[in-house]
Amino acid sequence: MKALIKKIISSILILESKLILKKYKPTIIAVTGTVGKTSTKDAIFTVLSSVFHVRKSEKSFNSEIGVPLTILGCHNGWNDPFIWISNILEGLELIVFKSNYPKFLVLEVGADHPHDIESISKWLRIDVAVITKIGDIPVHVEFFSSPAEVVKEKSYLIKSLKNDGTLILFADDDKVNTLSQNFNKTILTFGINKMATVTASSIFVLYDENKLPQGMSFRINFKGNSIPMKIVGAIGNQQVYPVIAAVAVGIANNIPISKIVDSFEHNLIPPGRMNIIKGKNGSIIIDDSYNSSPDALHEGLNALATLQVSGKRIAVLGDMMELGNFSTEEHRKAGVQALQSCDVLITVGPRAKFMSKQGIHFNTSSEAGEYVAGIVGSGDVVFVKGSQSMRMERVSKALLAEPERAEELLVRQNKEWLAIMR
Repeated sequence: MKALIKKIISSILILESKLILKKYKPTIIAVTGTVGKTSTKDAIFTVLSSVFHVRKSEKSFNSEIGVPLTILGCHNGWNDPFIWISNILEGLELIVFKSNYPKFLVLEVGADHPHDIESISKWLRIDVAVITKIGDIPVHVEFFSSPAEVVKEKSYLIKSLKNDGTLILFADDDKVNTLSQNFNKTILTFGINKMATVTASSIFVLYDENKLPQGMSFRINFKGNSIPMKIVGAIGNQQVYPVIAAVAVGIANNIPISKIVDSFEHNLIPPGRMNIIKGKNGSIIIDDSYNSSPDALHEGLNALATLQVSGKRIAVLGDMMELGNFSTEEHRKAGVQALQSCDVLITVGPRAKFMSKQGIHFNTSSEAGEYVAGIVGSGDVVFVKGSQSMRMERVSKALLAEPERAEELLVRQNKEWLAIMR
């Protein structure tokens, strides 16, 4: 019965979305991939909103219901029928009456299961498709017959492009690059390690007077221009990729490169994405607790390994979910890298236990957080990462120097998530 009600609501919202898009004709930017979708969406919003009236997907609204909700400009009703009724009525109001509707929509489009993007591609027509990193073993691969099927699912977004649409691809991923084959429309690329339309170079971690990490600097390169850029409050290449993807989107929409770079002056990194947070006893937390996958964890551990620290490097790593038959091997591979990247390895969950017999293991993130809070000291850097269901933000919360700011600094601090126990 619940599934039927969800299907009915989804059908109504999609119908309303079609009518709204037909009426207001906004430019639609759609983002997919398996690593960095939300950060890329937010960076694109930063660039476009400096010039245009823009709306973006809330948090990670990327499903058959989340995408229509963004188009309508409504919130998730969760289990409240009155909110869903209100959402439907708001959609009708947009259709019937004139509204100051956004000129641009930045939509995150995900694929948790087969046919997720294929279904959306049947009714959504987009102007720019952005495909971020997919990687060798993508998240959600458990629900697909192979990693290649995940790539195929992501490719359905390209089929949604309008005849004059632009495709923007992550050049450092060979799987993503293959999606440009037999594509005869405009293509832009972004990356660090390979030739691309927009590249980043000279990437360095910035340290404060106490030799603790505070951000990073790099240069953005496009058509002979090389412009310095600085990010405060986060580290890692996974912070650079969204920026250069957003630069490519700005270029596709004829925004001058200088204005694009200026738009990032006050850009805020979303919580749970390699954020640098002050921890207890003079420590630093690198909070990457939003989610996890083999490729994202690999990038995070790379960043941890390169940090110059006066104390210990501590990695607190939770299960990577939805990897299916690849799970055990991917956790073992991650453990090998983790032991080379940190001084203390702490694992959380039955899958993460395969990372190493040398690590300290806990069943829950709450237990791990309590333990780390007791050993962390001045100059230590604690890297925290795991899949959403592992609730690794609880580790970060236990370490905060300012716990009263948890709602501001960490992911999943709203009442719905806090009510879920693990």
